[in-house]
Amino acid sequence: MAPAPPLISLKNLTLRRGTKVVLDSANVTLQPGERIGLVGANGAGKSSLFALLAGRLQADAGDAEMPPTWRLSEVAQDLPETEQGATDFVLDGDLTLLKARAQLQAAEDAHDGLLMAEAHAALQDAGAFDARARAQALLLGLGFKGDQLDAPVNSFSGGWRMRLQLARTLINPAELMLLDEPTNHLDLDALVWLEAWLARYPGTLLVISHDREFLDAITRVTLHLEHAKLTRWGGNYTAFETLRAQAQVLQQASFEKQQDRIKHLQSFIDRFKAKASKAKQAQSRVKALERMEKLAPVLAASDFAFEFREPASLPNPMLALSDVACGYGETAIVTGVNRSVLAGQRIGILGANGQGKSTLVKTIARDLPLLAGEMTEGKGLSIGYFAQQELDVLRPDEGPLSHMVRLAKDVGPPGREQELRDFLGQFRFTGDMVNQAVGSLSGGEKARLVLCMLVWQRPNLLLLDEPTNHLDLQTREALSMALNEFEGTVMLVSHDRALLREVCDEFWLVAKGVLGPFDGDLDDYQRWLLEQSKEAARALKAGRAPSASPAAAPVVAAPPPPPAVAQREDRKAAAALRQQAAPLRKQMDALDRQLKAWGQERARLEEELSLGSAAPARIADIGRRLKALGDEVDAAELQWLDLSEQVEQILGAAGE
Repeated sequence: MAPAPPLISLKNLTLRRGTKVVLDSANVTLQPGERIGLVGANGAGKSSLFALLAGRLQADAGDAEMPPTWRLSEVAQDLPETEQGATDFVLDGDLTLLKARAQLQAAEDAHDGLLMAEAHAALQDAGAFDARARAQALLLGLGFKGDQLDAPVNSFSGGWRMRLQLARTLINPAELMLLDEPTNHLDLDALVWLEAWLARYPGTLLVISHDREFLDAITRVTLHLEHAKLTRWGGNYTAFETLRAQAQVLQQASFEKQQDRIKHLQSFIDRFKAKASKAKQAQSRVKALERMEKLAPVLAASDFAFEFREPASLPNPMLALSDVACGYGETAIVTGVNRSVLAGQRIGILGANGQGKSTLVKTIARDLPLLAGEMTEGKGLSIGYFAQQELDVLRPDEGPLSHMVRLAKDVGPPGREQELRDFLGQFRFTGDMVNQAVGSLSGGEKARLVLCMLVWQRPNLLLLDEPTNHLDLQTREALSMALNEFEGTVMLVSHDRALLREVCDEFWLVAKGVLGPFDGDLDDYQRWLLEQSKEAARALKAGRAPSASPAAAPVVAAPPPPPAVAQREDRKAAAALRQQAAPLRKQMDALDRQLKAWGQERARLEEELSLGSAAPARIADIGRRLKALGDEVDAAELQWLDLSEQVEQILGAAGE
């Protein structure tokens, strides 16, 4: 009888951290070669389960079995401090190679020819002869440039040192790999490369991530940890989400709370259903409704949702950039920027790390001065800016309420303390938590506080630079829904492809100092990035020096800009067409206000009729007025749709 294949098995396992029960009587089996996503809310105990599998924690009850011969590889969470070069630092993560080298050194010291022969065979099996090239290929894939491959480790920032730790994990041959939030310090380019690398990994993979597309691409099993219960589901994250939603739909009382929102969106869609495909406002509501219906059961279970308040105004254009140069000090990173940002646009900004995405956003936010050119803001522009470093500028010794009181006083709009407390409650800051020192909050809680402060300001232009870095999956979904319902303009830098796909209608690309439109979708972008990565790896293996250009860390080249004269003419023509559309949009806004007023009047009259106390003459007057209102509403709605079609045709001619 053949022996049973090695596997990982948890049997009636209970694990505590302090007084908190993290796992309660867990029973799970993981087969060799499986790719498993471990999901659950922040604080559920996912990292504790990793520590158990790695042997750093012991079970309080039950058994955890793992094949004793299996090697384990996981990402160290400390920031390395060493003068060692980047490539050598990564090579030291290959424990099999280190063991073979130590074996050879011992054999040479003992002058033992047989042991030397065995050591050389072990070195060959460990891939010693191309190890350096493999290490450098990992570094290039993770976004390092050619001139950084031998730079001292401590010359890199914290985020780049965490990439070095990830590279050490990937180069270490192991039967079990544990990855805890491996995408947190990666941009989209490196993330796409990592997905492709993990797809070829032959061992058992267990990964914690809040990136749904990353989980969907690399996992085929999902472990869900909630309320100390560990449940195995077949399929990737999307499959898990669908199956779990189906299982919960009958027992979720909070599902009813979302029906009011669905009804509100549906009423708008129904009004213009005859031409919903033509009306941008109706389109945005259809998109939000489709997303809400699909995810409502799971989102309701998370008990967290929020929405951006309606902007006070929507200037159009929001802003215009003319021959703008962005950078630091006297160093320009992006030059010759000529773009307009219009009301209602949803723009995703793509580009490799270091190409200038954040620099562009900071310049628009006025955090960095223009190096050249002109930026014209629309009247009434109100910018809401979520920066990557926004969590660092929170005051660690103050509570969320203190932050909101200062925001209402210094930035606005003003608000009473109770109003601010109620608003914080919408973002899960309740009771004594409103006065808890921000320094003691988790990364996800700090990110929710920043979102809360952003929403309070009631912006009409949102500049979001990696807003999901510290958010769990449920909060990311809530952010996606809120952005889809937002009436203003969104400019988004993110490595979260699900968020980019769900929110953005168009993409801009920053590459080689140029900003231009990207003619394609995220799938096109990912294919190009993979080709660039393969080319860099081929060059390295062929002995050619890796390029220090931006293409070395996979980046898609910017589309060639049209001649300067043609650009100017196109911009003039587009501006003239937008100016032609402006009065039509004003008429549409006026009709919207009138329709709302007529709707309120109709409701009042129908309520008066329902009371049954009106005199016959009054009833007749009400009937006549209701008939007139119906005719006026029908005419106004037809006029609105006609204006909408005209605006679409004009903007289509403008290339928008």
